[in-house]
Amino acid sequence: MRKSLLLLMSCLILAACDKTPPASADKPLDVLLVGAGTMSATLGSMLKELDPSLTMEMVERLDSVSAESSDAMNNAGTGHSAFAELNYTPEAADGSIETKKAVAINEQFEVSKQFWAYQVANKHLGAPQTFINNVPHMSFVWGDDNIAFLKKRYAALQQENLFKGMLFSEDYNQIAQWAPLVMQGRDKNQKVAATRMDIGTDVNFGNLTRGLVKYLTDSHGMTLHLRHQVEDIKRGADGVWNVTVKNLADGSEKNVRAKFVFIGAGGGSLPLLEKSGIPEAKGFGGVPVGGQWLVTTNPELVAAHAAKVYGKASVGSPPMSVPHLDTRIIDGKKALLFGPFATFSTKFLKNGSWIDLPASIGTGNIKPMLQAGYDNIPLTKYLVQQVMNSPEDRLATLREYLPTAKMEDWTLQNAGQRVQIVKDDPVKGGLLQFGTEVVGAADGSIVALLGASPGASTAPPIMIKVLQTAFKDRLATPQWQAKMLEMVPSYGQKLNGDPALANKIRHYSSDILGLKAFTLDVPGTAAAPAVAAN
Repeated sequence: MRKSLLLLMSCLILAACDKTPPASADKPLDVLLVGAGTMSATLGSMLKELDPSLTMEMVERLDSVSAESSDAMNNAGTGHSAFAELNYTPEAADGSIETKKAVAINEQFEVSKQFWAYQVANKHLGAPQTFINNVPHMSFVWGDDNIAFLKKRYAALQQENLFKGMLFSEDYNQIAQWAPLVMQGRDKNQKVAATRMDIGTDVNFGNLTRGLVKYLTDSHGMTLHLRHQVEDIKRGADGVWNVTVKNLADGSEKNVRAKFVFIGAGGGSLPLLEKSGIPEAKGFGGVPVGGQWLVTTNPELVAAHAAKVYGKASVGSPPMSVPHLDTRIIDGKKALLFGPFATFSTKFLKNGSWIDLPASIGTGNIKPMLQAGYDNIPLTKYLVQQVMNSPEDRLATLREYLPTAKMEDWTLQNAGQRVQIVKDDPVKGGLLQFGTEVVGAADGSIVALLGASPGASTAPPIMIKVLQTAFKDRLATPQWQAKMLEMVPSYGQKLNGDPALANKIRHYSSDILGLKAFTLDVPGTAAAPAVAAN
């Protein structure tokens, strides 16, 4: 009897002292999304469609969704299709124009439109006009060499199905019809040339992202933690990730266990990836590049321009610094934007820390960082020149595209902060890259997205790559394959070599999104109208 009482008392004491939470409370999340931008919202939406039972949380250090790079004024809002962006069609050593990258980017944007169309059709997003609208895409150049380049570019792209329908002109009056402000007040003896693609788009990635996140929280049970910052990421002995998350409102910290972690934190991804300790993160560095826009809402100017007009980048400048004069449609209101003018800061995020850059440099990436810096001296000179720009310098640049521009019509606004990738290279030592790269652990349990251009425009195809990295086995199952084909009807297929499929897919997404669709001629069928407005 006495022994029984002692045993009972011992059990009660142990139970009172035991602070271990019950097993159910310690059950890890299936998915933790770091960052409330376009990339995380897209991946979360795809995963919840593929498996609604997945437990999912999203953490964001700011107090609102899509407040960094995805916000409307932190990016150009271009639906990147390579219609106008001259840096996507480089000139080869033999003088020919390389179209491979342009075709790949166009294919990717067609995937994005399909995914967004699926979201709209299933009422996961509101009216498509709140986030995507047709704005013609134009390239505009002057001078004999640039005109010759644009003419060759146009000829090369006409051999690619996805670029059929593009128009080219060297005629002053024709270009003035396409972009009146660009030609108004211009010397008629100046040689100019332009291309135009009517099916170009302007995209409000901020509204798009907020719509996706709202559906995830309201209809799929995802928990969103605003003003929560990831402090550390460590893999546990059981293979589950232990993520230390700080509540910025009260300073408290908690440990979040997750089977899969996606780091979609824009410029903040690199430092978090380094904290994970995975070997795949070694050798990566980053160069932060910011930007500023000149913006006008002058009704007369806004009404006189309806296009995104891209020029040629300055020597040594990054692709994100290609000058362009854009029509923007934000929350139903139109504005004109010109830029970007590059800025330099050691911050990796617009709302980041001044020590982001120095803190990211260590023994694992200092060599490629130094080599990339040595190999990109023209970029350094360009950034210094841009930082030194006066208001008069910026106005002079604007007048190259809008000759009658007046300073009082335009205000300077800060754009977002980007981090260009520096990657360890076995031959060159370090390479500065301007694309987007998916970096993850060998087992796919943690994936980070690094880089910038073309960014949010290609979020859906990039997230498909994440799925192929992190959920390879499940993605191969018939159930997931069928759902992928629902979300992206062309999944696994290319459009450029199949005009009939391209027509079908483009009309599918355009009909739902309220966009124009160019109809390609298909061998053996009657010629179709050039542009169908929906």
